[in-house]
Amino acid sequence: MVGVAVCGSVSSIKALWETRIKKIQEEQKEEEEHRKRTPRGRLSVGVWEDRAVLARLKQKLHTEDGRLILRIQQEEWKTLPGCLVQLSQVQEWQIHRTGLQKIPHFISSFQNLLVLDLSRNGVTEIPKQIGELTRLRELLLSYNRIQFVPEELSCCESLERLELATNRDLNQLPHQFRNLRRLQHLDLSMNDFTCMPDCVVDLPALEWLDMGGNRLQFLPEDIHRMEKLHTLWLQRNELQKLPENISRMASLDTLVLSSNRLRDIPSLMEDMSNLRFVNFRDNPLTLDVTLPVRKTKAKEDEEDEEDEEDDREMFGREFMQMYIQEARKRAYAVLNMHCVNR
Repeated sequence: MVGVAVCGSVSSIKALWETRIKKIQEEQKEEEEHRKRTPRGRLSVGVWEDRAVLARLKQKLHTEDGRLILRIQQEEWKTLPGCLVQLSQVQEWQIHRTGLQKIPHFISSFQNLLVLDLSRNGVTEIPKQIGELTRLRELLLSYNRIQFVPEELSCCESLERLELATNRDLNQLPHQFRNLRRLQHLDLSMNDFTCMPDCVVDLPALEWLDMGGNRLQFLPEDIHRMEKLHTLWLQRNELQKLPENISRMASLDTLVLSSNRLRDIPSLMEDMSNLRFVNFRDNPLTLDVTLPVRKTKAKEDEEDEEDEEDDREMFGREFMQMYIQEARKRAYAVLNMHCVNR
């Protein structure tokens, strides 16, 4: 009886010991897995790096005219760190020549942002989150690599100035773009547009438009609906004619048409009394018209006269008027000759 009791006691102790060992092993395994999931050493390094980067960014903050500005120029920042959201009170970004490739999605955290200037970088796309910046007034993205404009941009209801010049492959805009009802200044120069988008013509507040250096082949017949437009740059395109309705653009005072393929000037443009500056340089116009030389009062004014002649030619309005008059004379002469022959 005693031997049996001892044997039973040893078995119980062994079983208890094995249970404890198994439990300890399971706890060690669980602790090891937890350690892998939360690498404390790396996390500490990450926190330290974020603090160092944030301190560096804070050195880039400036206050001008009561506006808090983040200014980074000619430093390498291909991406912007997430810790930047801790500076969400910034009202203006000026980040130039940094090699920045992407606008971060957390841009929507900057609800106080009034100006976003990322010109001269390598940005390839505009994130949809841009549409959440309802207070944004200026978006400057010239000299980047943007090929597509998201429809969400039309939600930036306060936008007044948009610059997308020299993105090269940009050739269309979303039709929702017309909803930017406060947009006054639009620069689409040096891209790949073959026509002026309808949504641009529909912008009710647009005053200044540059579409020079594209591949425009024609202008919309209803261009006169741009009632507030006073400046229109169309140089270095492929325009062969101008629509008659361009003469109905009552607010237009500056029109640049140099280096196109224009053959004639619409006669109705003669009545554009508000047109202060127009340039028809380097177009294969049908008629060869030269401005008459103005007489000077004294020989000592000859040099001033040469400068004045250059200004007159560059100004172009007098040239336009003379061209239209000459075209009308020749048309009458042809008509008279036709009547005589009959």
